[in-house]
Amino acid sequence: MALKPVYKVIFLNQGQVYEIFACAIYQSEMYGFIEVEEFVFGERSQLLVDPAEERLKNEFAGVKRSYIPLHSIVRIDEVEKEGPAKISEFKGDKIAQFPFGGMTPRPGQE
Repeated sequence: MALKPVYKVIFLNQGQVYEIFACAIYQSEMYGFIEVEEFVFGERSQLLVDPAEERLKNEFAGVKRSYIPLHSIVRIDEVEKEGPAKISEFKGDKIAQFPFGGMTPRPGQE
């Protein structure tokens, strides 16, 4: 039986860079969003607790599906296994958000 693929999703959220792992990612029926399901958090021993991963685990506790705006996505990679989920501060030196002009109606179609 084949193993389910694991995806690493890196996106911007409120001035921070989120790095999460999930088994199901696809384009949403809601225009401009990616759906992320089946979040994967590393199983760590109780002796070693990563506060950043625990914060993410708590933030996504009870979340069945998350909708992430396309313009917030930095990168999506298919990886062999999950790593530590983390949140880091956005410094702006190497990550740029895609420009998003939005959808404006043409004159006469308002």
